[in-house]
Amino acid sequence: MRSCPMARFFLHINNGGGYAEDPEGQDAADLDEAYRRAIDGVRSMLSEEARHGQLDLSGSIEISDGDGNTLLIVPFREAVDLRLHG
Repeated sequence: MRSCPMARFFLHINNGGGYAEDPEGQDAADLDEAYRRAIDGVRSMLSEEARHGQLDLSGSIEISDGDGNTLLIVPFREAVDLRLHG
């Protein structure tokens, strides 16, 4: 059985608390998997914020490669389907 090569992606957080670089990165099969991990991470952060009565959707996660190239910026608002009803 042949395994797929993994790439290392870095998920840097930019939110109301500032900019936090991911110094270690994560191995993922491709950018789609890194995107899904970013979405999961945003949902985790937002759930903690919601427990404290606030939601700040103005942040983003910057996905970069090992050379520091930005591959994708994932706005926090992409992680949720916010519905406001009258």
